[in-house]
Amino acid sequence: MRMIIIKSLNRIATKILNIKSIFFTSSVFKNTYIVKTPKKSGRLFSLKNQKLFLFPFHYLNKRMILMLLFCFLIFELNAQNSLIQNISNRNNTSLNGKWHYIIDPYETGYYDFRYKAYDTDEKMKSNPGAYYNNAKPKNKLDRIEYSFDASPTLLVPGDWNSQDEKLLYYEGTIWYKKSFDYKKTKLKNRVFIHFGAVNYIAEVYLNGNKLGKHEGGFTPFSYEVTNSLKEKNNYLIVKVDNTRHKDAIPTLNTDWWNYGGITRDVSLVEVPNKYIYDYFIQLKQSERGIISGYIQLSNVDNNEDITIEIPELDFFKKIRTDKNGYVTLDFSLKGITLWTPENPKLYDIVLKTNYEELKDQIGFRTIESKNGEIILNGKPIFLRGICMHEENTMRGGRAYSEADAIISLHWAKELNCNFMRLAHYPHNEHMIRLADKEGMLLWSEIPVYWTIDFDKDFVYENAENQLTDMINRDKNRASIIIWSMANETPISEERNMFLSKLISQARAIDNTRLISAALLHKSENGFNKIADPISKEVDIVAFNQYIGWYGGHPKDITAVKWQFDQNKPVIISEFGAGVLGGYHADKDTRWSEEYGDFLYKQTIKMMENMSNLRGVTPWILADFRSPKRNLPNIQDGWNRKGLISNTGTKKLAFYTLQKWYRNIEMKRKRK
Repeated sequence: MRMIIIKSLNRIATKILNIKSIFFTSSVFKNTYIVKTPKKSGRLFSLKNQKLFLFPFHYLNKRMILMLLFCFLIFELNAQNSLIQNISNRNNTSLNGKWHYIIDPYETGYYDFRYKAYDTDEKMKSNPGAYYNNAKPKNKLDRIEYSFDASPTLLVPGDWNSQDEKLLYYEGTIWYKKSFDYKKTKLKNRVFIHFGAVNYIAEVYLNGNKLGKHEGGFTPFSYEVTNSLKEKNNYLIVKVDNTRHKDAIPTLNTDWWNYGGITRDVSLVEVPNKYIYDYFIQLKQSERGIISGYIQLSNVDNNEDITIEIPELDFFKKIRTDKNGYVTLDFSLKGITLWTPENPKLYDIVLKTNYEELKDQIGFRTIESKNGEIILNGKPIFLRGICMHEENTMRGGRAYSEADAIISLHWAKELNCNFMRLAHYPHNEHMIRLADKEGMLLWSEIPVYWTIDFDKDFVYENAENQLTDMINRDKNRASIIIWSMANETPISEERNMFLSKLISQARAIDNTRLISAALLHKSENGFNKIADPISKEVDIVAFNQYIGWYGGHPKDITAVKWQFDQNKPVIISEFGAGVLGGYHADKDTRWSEEYGDFLYKQTIKMMENMSNLRGVTPWILADFRSPKRNLPNIQDGWNRKGLISNTGTKKLAFYTLQKWYRNIEMKRKRK
């Protein structure tokens, strides 16, 4: 097979030198590879996920073209990491449960004794020392120095830190292995393996063959396994490495626990040979009766018919794709009940082709930033919010289930919230779909956090990939109204360009939502201001402030003055105080519930005098683990700024914020 590929590439390269142009297209992605005429002005283009790469063509010889074609081939193989839309409503088989694992801090199962990776050398790929080969002794003389079957198990989804005490602080490589049988429902169907998230780097192998490598601990990915599956005795092995790196996203330094492992659901997804790969169906910005978006089919090379049905509205529309299976949407829809926090109306949407029927539950609403207001469905709204990490505080581990999401969302509802900031990374899809049903507005963020290596191109590419994957997964969810680019990043020319490019990318993918980032403030001439250049590019000016905790005293908070010249709605995206639940003293004693409650009361008084304020998300709903928080008998490895303790007990400040939010809502209803 390898020789056939090389010979084919050689023939193509020869032809390219003698023709004006050639086009390569992908059936998995909307990829097009174009080689233009070999003149001085000629260029070689590669279009992938809305990215355009240019290569000077007139300098290319046959060998160079061969190299580029080979790169495109590898690029296309890696494109098997195709993010299929709406996994939960498709034919899927769960691979959750107990997985065997091997701790491998020296990566013995990946490198030979010369530190050469087994899977990068054709002669070494089948070496029984490579853990992904799942080798077993053939006789009593065989030397195999590992065994998945004899190793302990971890639950998937879940982090390894909270499942085994000896792994609490472990950062490094762990190998996971799952055996399973699978028989397709139809012979010509295609099968993908889908991971909700793996933290941080995942290298995936099925039956000894490498499917791919994914970087990013909070975004989904999948690989096609149609031709690799067997009906019996498949073994799936995942090398997971949660080692922190300075040039990663997030970087070395964060204020949350670095939970490692396969932290979200794993499933096999079976689809027809030609299937609905992607779609975006939302109201057009500022136009409440117009549906816009697109539908993309996979593996088609001709015009195809698609029908869109909304049974509750007696709506039926037939559309036709282009030859690449792509069609844009732009049509009116009458009688819509708009999605709101008070009435989170979801409609069953049915997409049909000649090959499949796919359903989704979608809410329709508009969101705008206009004249200093946040406008939901044409009406101003105040965002009564709270921040949260994706953690089950009472279990002290990564939240991974719908039950975990229900706990956090219902706490927020009890607090009288209509808005949650999902910090500091994309959260589990369980939370987003539950928010759709329960009527909770959301801020979703990527982990461009604190001091990123903003001057490195590959770091930007990583951030952009995570942003793109976050938006693509959740672009049909009405609850999400804000895409956030970053948190507390230091101002510099490189950083400004980095964030500006991310903002442009977000708007190019989705122009129906608002853009923001959690910025920092500075004091100038007696006023606190947001002097960040990025504040001019976002739709909402959001900033974190900890007056009374990291500086000053709570009694001074009411005297703080603010000045905003951006003529945009303002959100305080963080404020708070560290409080040990159950510790009581006077309001001047740090770490006491009284101190935290006094800080909240003073901050509320300050906020009531901020005319531009249109929302707030205090830090944070519940205590969460952090290796940076090491004060004995107070922190003990926990960030204590939660309104709820890690035992599930509500602190005094919870009730203070709850009362304020209730009063705001009562005033709104009286208007």
